[in-house]
Amino acid sequence: MSRLVVVQQKQPFITHSSISSPLPSSLSDFNGIRLKLPTKNSTKAWQSKRAMRVMASGAKKILVMGGTRFIGVFMSRLLVKEGHQVTLFTRGKAPITQQLPGESDKDYAEFSSKISHLKGDRQDSEFVKSSLAAEGFDVVYDINGREAVEVEPILDALPNLEQYISDAWHSLVRYESDCPRYIYCSSAGVYLKSELLPHFETDAVDPKSRHKGKLETESLLTSRGVNWTSLRPVYIYGPLNYNPVEEWFFHRLKAGRPIPIPNAGNQITQLGHVKDLARAFVTVLGNAKASKQVFNISGAKYVTFDGLAKACAKAAGFPEPEIIHYNPKEFDFGKKKAFPFRDQHFFASIDKAMRELDWAPEFDLVEGLADSYNLDFGRGTYRKAADFTTDDMILGKSLVLQN
Repeated sequence: MSRLVVVQQKQPFITHSSISSPLPSSLSDFNGIRLKLPTKNSTKAWQSKRAMRVMASGAKKILVMGGTRFIGVFMSRLLVKEGHQVTLFTRGKAPITQQLPGESDKDYAEFSSKISHLKGDRQDSEFVKSSLAAEGFDVVYDINGREAVEVEPILDALPNLEQYISDAWHSLVRYESDCPRYIYCSSAGVYLKSELLPHFETDAVDPKSRHKGKLETESLLTSRGVNWTSLRPVYIYGPLNYNPVEEWFFHRLKAGRPIPIPNAGNQITQLGHVKDLARAFVTVLGNAKASKQVFNISGAKYVTFDGLAKACAKAAGFPEPEIIHYNPKEFDFGKKKAFPFRDQHFFASIDKAMRELDWAPEFDLVEGLADSYNLDFGRGTYRKAADFTTDDMILGKSLVLQN
């Protein structure tokens, strides 16, 4: 493994020992675990800041590209709660809304009654242009865009997304013209692999990354004069996660199996809760500081692969797991993926988002994993069935070596 050099700004490096005991935090109101805030004053301060931002931005007509899975499910609820008119653009293959675990019938009925739907395929550029132009939208949240070519028809249909200088004398109008109108979900996977970590927004990017389409989208938004913001999450986890992140560990913990982890297990990574990411997306709205900016979004702490396995066990109420380390180069797994994370150090600084957006993660790792387990896997729901094929290959060789 490459030598790791950690570069920090303002905050000291978080050591492995500190990772095992995450700091307590308050949690948002998505019917998960809730902790009390230290003082009433902190609650009032947070509420007053949010209220000021909503007043400044005003109610918006918002288009969400996607919105029926994971990030969009939680983000759209926050947008509706803040009084915005929200339309989801999807292919219509999944239910437009779904009741979340722990969500009351009343809350779900109120939310679903306020969501509009525009059915279509974003690959159909002519339909996108005609349908969006007819509707007109103030702001676009692009959650599922992967390629720049998918974004061009949206910009053609909604020229108001381009930045303009208002001649109006009212300061609020001038302020509104400086606020992001195209808010994009990118990925921290765009950064060029480096021995200097954490990744900062100014770091070099990898033009050959599998996320290069997201980089090209950011370039397109800039070249078209659009007032945009891009959020770059690291690994995302939480209820309804369609990527086997925490679910991979939960399957093995439930089955009482050892957890195979590549190499020494001390690779450092970072996870951010989907509800914290949803709040970050909403915080960008009406925020002039976010104009034409990129922000890393994730959890406040880093964790090793071994530490993550132990955190999943603690969050779900399982005994501490047996961990088996293996050398991936000794196996041919074919097309199967033996481990859900890239086998390297991979984490990013969220200082800029905390400073400029007045945002901070509310979930620490163990609490966030507990929220995910209690509202999803622990209820018997998951996206992918357990597959221990690669585990058996690893464990089989391990037993032979031991004998």
